[in-house]
Amino acid sequence: MSDLGVSDVAFALAVGLCLTLGAVFGSVFYFRRFRLARPAVGVFNGRDVAVMLAFVVVMPLLYVALPTWVLPTMLGLVFFGVLSVSAEPVLRQRWPRRGAIATLLAIDIVAYQTSTFTIVNSIVIVLVCVGAANLNVQGGFTLRHAVWFVLGLAAYDLVFITVIPLTQQLFAAAEGYVFAPVAVVRIGDFATAVGMGDILAYALFGLAAYKAYGRVGLRMAVAVVLVFGAIAPPLAPLAIGSLVGHVPQLIPAQVLFAPAAFAAYQVLRRRRGAERRMVSVVSSAVA
Repeated sequence: MSDLGVSDVAFALAVGLCLTLGAVFGSVFYFRRFRLARPAVGVFNGRDVAVMLAFVVVMPLLYVALPTWVLPTMLGLVFFGVLSVSAEPVLRQRWPRRGAIATLLAIDIVAYQTSTFTIVNSIVIVLVCVGAANLNVQGGFTLRHAVWFVLGLAAYDLVFITVIPLTQQLFAAAEGYVFAPVAVVRIGDFATAVGMGDILAYALFGLAAYKAYGRVGLRMAVAVVLVFGAIAPPLAPLAIGSLVGHVPQLIPAQVLFAPAAFAAYQVLRRRRGAERRMVSVVSSAVA
């Protein structure tokens, strides 16, 4: 990333905008139209957020430590499970639903050796994040939990870029597998990547803000996601380089996004009061 040019940054911005907006608005679209038959989780608390963080944090480390076939198999099963549950209100019949999801994942596997893999895998990742966001938010995940989650990701990113510099190695290892938890888009000489954890964070934050405060919350969340999730990360290395004369290799997106998400939550809470709960959202028209 030290040789980033204007074209590279423009490409990263375009891809980031597509992925983040796709995850946020895809999650809200699903939320407005479909209700899960029963929440996959109960009432959320700090332990549940810690478990989610542990999954996001540990999974990339396992890519470095475990044999090459283990993690793709595990992630394939996780993807299938999330998509199966979230697709149930969309396609009620079990076997057609499972067949459609199996076909999608099979296309991802077949595309692995072709130039279309990065696009196909990125679509799969966004769909999984949309499903996971709705599974959690419809199951009790609040905006406060979303802020805890992104702050935890930011702390994790800081540790693994300063204390234990493994972030680049983890990205390189993850990109080499089927069902890689990294949305990598390559077109010609241009390439950029957004981690699955980042996309999930944006989807959770945007959807939780919408559930909590309706359209007002969604507008605030979209502004924060766009500025600090999609736009700031590609531009930050160049801005820092112009100031200090050295372009940093990597600036984790959550380090920029999490403080802004926390500030937005505080503003919404003080101006709009307590968050809406899922019961009140279901019993009334969604704003």
